[in-house]
Amino acid sequence: MVQASGVIICLGYILGLLFTTVPWGGAWVLLLGIVGAILFRKRRLNPQKVPQKTANTQLKTKVTPQFLSSTPHPRVWLIAGVLGLLATFYFQLRVPQPGTNDISKLVPSGNSDQEQLFIVRGEVTSTSRLTRSQRGQFWLEATQLDEVKNDQGPASASKGVTGKLYVTVPILQATGLHPGQQVAVTGILYKPKPPSNPGAFDFQKFLQQEGTFAGLVGRLVNILDEEQNQWGWWQVREKIVRSQVRWLGVPEGPIVSAMVLGSKAVDLPYDTRDAFVKAGLAHALAASGFQTSLILSVVLSSTKRFNRVLQVTLGSLALIIFLCLTGFQPAVLRAVVMGFAALIGLGLKRKVKQLGSLMVAATLLLLFNPLWIWDLGFQLSFLATLGLIVTVPPLTQRLAWLPPAIASLIAVPLAATIWTLPVQLFTFGVAPTYSLLLNIITTPFISVISIGGIISALVGLIVPDVGSYLAAILHYPSHWLIALVEFFSKLPGNSFAIGKIAVWQVLVIYGLIALVWIVRWWQKRWWIALLTAMGLVLIPVWYSANTLFRITVLAAGEEPVMVIQDRGKVALINSGDEGTGRFTLVPFLQQQGVNQIDWAIASNFQLNGNNGWLEVLQSLPIKVFYDYFSPSGNTLTSQVIQKEVQNQKGFYQPVSAGQTVGTDSIVVQYINNDLPILQMQIQGQIWLLVGNLKPVEIRRLVKAGGLPRPQVLWCPGESLKELVIALQPQVAIASNTNIEQKALSELSKGQTKLYITGKDGAIQWTLNGDFETFIQGTENKTSVL
Repeated sequence: MVQASGVIICLGYILGLLFTTVPWGGAWVLLLGIVGAILFRKRRLNPQKVPQKTANTQLKTKVTPQFLSSTPHPRVWLIAGVLGLLATFYFQLRVPQPGTNDISKLVPSGNSDQEQLFIVRGEVTSTSRLTRSQRGQFWLEATQLDEVKNDQGPASASKGVTGKLYVTVPILQATGLHPGQQVAVTGILYKPKPPSNPGAFDFQKFLQQEGTFAGLVGRLVNILDEEQNQWGWWQVREKIVRSQVRWLGVPEGPIVSAMVLGSKAVDLPYDTRDAFVKAGLAHALAASGFQTSLILSVVLSSTKRFNRVLQVTLGSLALIIFLCLTGFQPAVLRAVVMGFAALIGLGLKRKVKQLGSLMVAATLLLLFNPLWIWDLGFQLSFLATLGLIVTVPPLTQRLAWLPPAIASLIAVPLAATIWTLPVQLFTFGVAPTYSLLLNIITTPFISVISIGGIISALVGLIVPDVGSYLAAILHYPSHWLIALVEFFSKLPGNSFAIGKIAVWQVLVIYGLIALVWIVRWWQKRWWIALLTAMGLVLIPVWYSANTLFRITVLAAGEEPVMVIQDRGKVALINSGDEGTGRFTLVPFLQQQGVNQIDWAIASNFQLNGNNGWLEVLQSLPIKVFYDYFSPSGNTLTSQVIQKEVQNQKGFYQPVSAGQTVGTDSIVVQYINNDLPILQMQIQGQIWLLVGNLKPVEIRRLVKAGGLPRPQVLWCPGESLKELVIALQPQVAIASNTNIEQKALSELSKGQTKLYITGKDGAIQWTLNGDFETFIQGTENKTSVL
């Protein structure tokens, strides 16, 4: 009963934190507690009775004491409900807010045409890492701000500031930086913005979770205490990584180090990291429960001849060292807390209940930092561990016809997948197709590499050369693991985009999983729960894909990037640059559940080389690709795109000005080769996409009748005023905010409705004729929470 009551109370607190995204979430948890108390009070007042035989073989009834002893008291449910309500208030109290002297409050508004340089002094609080844009990144605890003198007047006096900054600098400027150093960074301050497109990474939210409200694009780093040599765990970490990379090389060396220390403590190459994520094996690079249990097993087995006090002491010391090496990551902390629970059970000669241990560990960590409830690593680690505790045993029983080792090899990844997949679909909308099979195949490799990595790390700290030699033995296992991951990540259909599921779908699916776990009737009919869950996910996706007609104009800089979803058919017009393709287009299409593009048009308005198409083609096949030929275009890039499209069994067709392409409901025509103008007829409306044109060219085209009068106009901000006055569209969409305020004021008095993707984010239009801006829509949805 103690464990059941504890689990319910802990669950009430956790649910309270989860329900912070629901209006009146704490009240709902309290209501659940009250309902639970009423139901179990009735069951206690009317207990089940079981027949028992007396000495006279007559049947009599007797209250079952086991029922009373295993049923939590109604007040336990009330306590859980009250804790859930209090958790919602506690969460709001712990949400980071900028302090009075926070450096974010001194960030310029950004309306000035001239960038203002600052010198920020402070302490480095992390080792430097390499970003995707090949810049060094580190965290800086700011203490002083100085304004660099500019042409507009003298610099202001130094200001004492507080707050943490997300700093990026040229890679050479970040070389050698380590925690504890006092530095002065010269650069440009900025405030992070919310995402402008659906599915995009929320950089602002990421920084806020870290307690940071501003960033610094640094140009120069001056170290203020070069002679000071402070010891830190970063030195131990770097020594291990150097020892393992020395003879293993890259990427094998960083892979081994990541399995020992976690990917957040190691600078893994991004292509290797992406391959593991794409194949569904990202957890292999995260130090967590597997490494913790491995360390404890090695320590306890090697000290089994000693008394329990020494075993517990050495085990605790090993866990503390492991935690300091990996850093205080939520997933690692969860595993270490559960490891300490196992050691306490060993010291007290009592068996530790794993479920209760998991709930207590999660509750303690969320009391320490309730914001971790929305940390994806914490969520996946908690759910995967819960799956191993409650789902592996019944799965192993059902696989009893297999040898025990093979049954365990299948049951472990399958249980983890069952419990983590709903969160993955809610967050990314993508399911790795071969993840389960790859996990089964690679488990022996991961085990060998992890054990060998830990041994080589310990030896490398004492004798680096011997540690490097031991790490070199892991070359073939790590090389084969990487080869397997790359092979599966490049297989056709390696991931299936389902689309982001809604919160209610996540709750219902986990409700079904819980029923199969707890209720005996559902345990025998698990296939009903499986089919119901699949229907809850796939039927709404199928219905939406086959009935939806929507045009999305993405916020993608100076080039018009549009996605047209036409009742199951998807068209893509332009792809932007490489960053747009990787960070805007692919996440948006995956969120929408798009697994292939039916037809695409490359008009290459900005002559940027069409680099975004190569990023898209790595994730999604394109059935028909229309490439408008431009004499000044990048023919080499076009050849690469053509080869990639044909390798995917697609059709590549170059087209010239005047040719029309499209479907029955959408007709697209590039007007001429010299000027970037694309005309589209969509559901009876004319959409006109106009690139950079000089005012003289605009007036000449209008006078010659070379431009039709569209219902919807897209153009750069510089051409907005001239084109709106000349064409009088119903709706005008500009690509950026570089528009004079005077021009905006004049245009706002007219009949044309104006949208600016740089300010409003993505613009979406549906058949009902309404235009919706992504940023405003997001603010409206979150304002109720």
